[in-house]
Amino acid sequence: MSASIGQLIQQRRKQLKITQPHLAELADVNVNTIYRIERNEANPTILILNRILEVLGMEIKIEIKKVS
Repeated sequence: MSASIGQLIQQRRKQLKITQPHLAELADVNVNTIYRIERNEANPTILILNRILEVLGMEIKIEIKKVS
């Protein structure tokens, strides 16, 4: 089973020793958004997700499946 987006964000944030309020400030999003994403209670837009991931040194990767 793979980790959720929220779990990955939380793990990376903790690795970098960044608090939720500080991440929210750096990503220019509401702190409640961070709380809700990490608890898998929110589905952020790509724009918001990209801001958060940029701060954490992560990126979104989308691949097109090969049709056989």
